[in-house]
Amino acid sequence: MASDSKHIDTLLQHTGIADFDPASGAAPVGLPPVRTSTVRFQNLDALETAERRKAAGERVVAYGRMGLDTHVALEDVFKHLEQGTHCYLAPSGLSAITLAFMSLLSAGDHALVADNVYGPVHALDHAVLSRMGIELTFFAPNHDDIDTLVRPNTRVLYVESPGSLLFEMLDIPALAEKARRHGLVLVSDNTWGSGYIYKPLALGAQVSVVAGTKYVGGHSDLMLGAVVTNDAGIAQRINKTQYAMGYSISADDAWLALRGVRTLPLRMAQHARNALRVCEFLAEREEVARLYHPALPSDPGHALWRRDCTGSNGMMAAALRLPMAQARVFVDALKLFSIGYSWGGFESLVQLVSPQSLAGHRYWRGDGPAVVRLHIGLEAPEDLIEDLAQALDRARGAA
Repeated sequence: MASDSKHIDTLLQHTGIADFDPASGAAPVGLPPVRTSTVRFQNLDALETAERRKAAGERVVAYGRMGLDTHVALEDVFKHLEQGTHCYLAPSGLSAITLAFMSLLSAGDHALVADNVYGPVHALDHAVLSRMGIELTFFAPNHDDIDTLVRPNTRVLYVESPGSLLFEMLDIPALAEKARRHGLVLVSDNTWGSGYIYKPLALGAQVSVVAGTKYVGGHSDLMLGAVVTNDAGIAQRINKTQYAMGYSISADDAWLALRGVRTLPLRMAQHARNALRVCEFLAEREEVARLYHPALPSDPGHALWRRDCTGSNGMMAAALRLPMAQARVFVDALKLFSIGYSWGGFESLVQLVSPQSLAGHRYWRGDGPAVVRLHIGLEAPEDLIEDLAQALDRARGAA
């Protein structure tokens, strides 16, 4: 019954639950973590059948690195979330990005990469891809003409929507049309939407990359990535690359992600409500020059958000009319916001964005001397607003 549902909220509650024991007729609700390194086969015929099926691209386990029941259940969850047909797990969000690039690019190839992507993509470029003879060109999707940037050896168009720091919405259907016209594979980092409130594959992308570390896990206690596609040919390339690179995640992390995703609908909605409350407060503060949050009607990407998304989350950024020294006072004065780089857990976080991180970001218009990125958690919004108010007051007094 659950697998026939068209509602993602139902699928998230019933995908990956344990089967009934045929002898006792009983079962736990949640599928236990199935850990193994060695997979046993009843006989050589069974082993050889598994190897043939694996060679044909099927999801068959011949060794523990690919995981057993718990991993399969989590792959099914990501396929439901992203509306994809194939899913490949990775040990982190960045490793999922690496898997996508390594699967789709070879020495001598070129890729166009949006300038608003997750910062470590630059490190991947400098430390690995350029050394292998793969060239990336960073561009501004909402400003640059892609037609003039495509080369004969361009193979991939890689984007993130909304962007990682300032949450710039991109027109994925328009980018997908451009990619098809030039024969490019459109890959979209969908960590912000995590498949629940935003679905790039349904909008025309061929590959979606998700850091399950964030909203899927939801509790800041696991590292996880996933690459999802609805293209059988691309899936075969990712499948071979994942196997060759030895990517694996633990059964316990897969289990934690399955547990976390059960409450994703409730958590995501509450994060979104709290974030809008905080935005409304910050919009009235004279220390705030600009807010970045696509669900906010004043955001330049709001029309795209309304067209393509079914909700929002707790991510936002604020450009402050404060010198960097006073911005540091503001961050240090916060009591309910922890200082940290990640997001998507239950807790509120703050990051003082470095000017270097914004330097190549065309969406950034120099709206203020300092930018803070906030993840609005599940605390009472009244308490978060009070905390932000006292920290802004202290920063202003530090002049």
